[in-house]
Amino acid sequence: MHEARVLVVDDSAAMRALFSDILDEAKNVRVVGVAANAGAAREQIAELKPNVITLDVEMPGMSGIEFLAEIMETNPLPVVMLSSLTQAGTETSLKAYELGAVECFPKPLKATPEQFSKTVGKLGKIVLAAANSNVHDRKGRAEQKAAADVPFAWNGHIAAFSASMGGIDALTTILGGFPANCPPTLVCLQAEPMVVETFIKRLDTDLKCNVRAAKDGANLTQGTIHIAADPDRHVVVEPGQPARIRLMERDPVDGARPSANLLFGSIARGAVPAVGAVLTGMGTDGARGLRLMRDAGQDTLVQDRATAMVAEAPSAAIEAGAAAREVGLGDLGPAMLKACGIG
Repeated sequence: MHEARVLVVDDSAAMRALFSDILDEAKNVRVVGVAANAGAAREQIAELKPNVITLDVEMPGMSGIEFLAEIMETNPLPVVMLSSLTQAGTETSLKAYELGAVECFPKPLKATPEQFSKTVGKLGKIVLAAANSNVHDRKGRAEQKAAADVPFAWNGHIAAFSASMGGIDALTTILGGFPANCPPTLVCLQAEPMVVETFIKRLDTDLKCNVRAAKDGANLTQGTIHIAADPDRHVVVEPGQPARIRLMERDPVDGARPSANLLFGSIARGAVPAVGAVLTGMGTDGARGLRLMRDAGQDTLVQDRATAMVAEAPSAAIEAGAAAREVGLGDLGPAMLKACGIG
């Protein structure tokens, strides 16, 4: 993992100073420059050659979203967008993901000192992961959506995914090919809850199947994708006909809540017919649980490291011996449907 060389772009001098101080204190992160607008940022990028940019959404003149689009079109670089936690902000965050942002980080403008310290403490890790991420284009989604029209016959297996950093982008591609009668699907997603709420609404509109926030006691039945992203509760699967979602309050497991290790482990221990997949993300969450699934004889997939936006989680699963197969992003949706289908 190489050092993050960061350019901080924000129209507020106070915010530039604040985030520069925060990042300079993070391990293996160095702020190489600051800029107040897109014009100054272009000059700094050419001169300083940063390997990651933090970019404010709201700037006078060319907005952060417009500048992000320019960066991804002309000189793709890992970008972490900084935005406010509002409804408009979550819509903008989804647009940023679509354009190629590695992550969208909420500005903790109204947080208590304790909340502020906890929130900004994550920024250094996010920026370092972004500097070591794979920046790639957004091809292949039209093909995935066309695949949703292919007839699907269910074999009784549920599809279980885990994802964190880069997960919204990966899931948009993978789930875009799911048909109206898709296998029961459960996603453990580490992302900002307000952004996930907007993401769920958008997917429910765009996809042929139903997309819902995971609810305690919900049955896992055909035609519905459940996304669990509540940072206060874990998600597990309770065996039965049909299997059910259970949400539980418990301390974080290995620093994660909801924990993919708990999700996959519950599927393995309950002998629930299922296929598990670890997607792009930070850290090691999911590796141990997916290994339990593989040891129980269940099919396990891992997004290949070349197409993962952030390869830490896939790498951890592969190193743990959890992956029966390593699959590229464009092939993951069809692979999951095939594993959950007849024929």
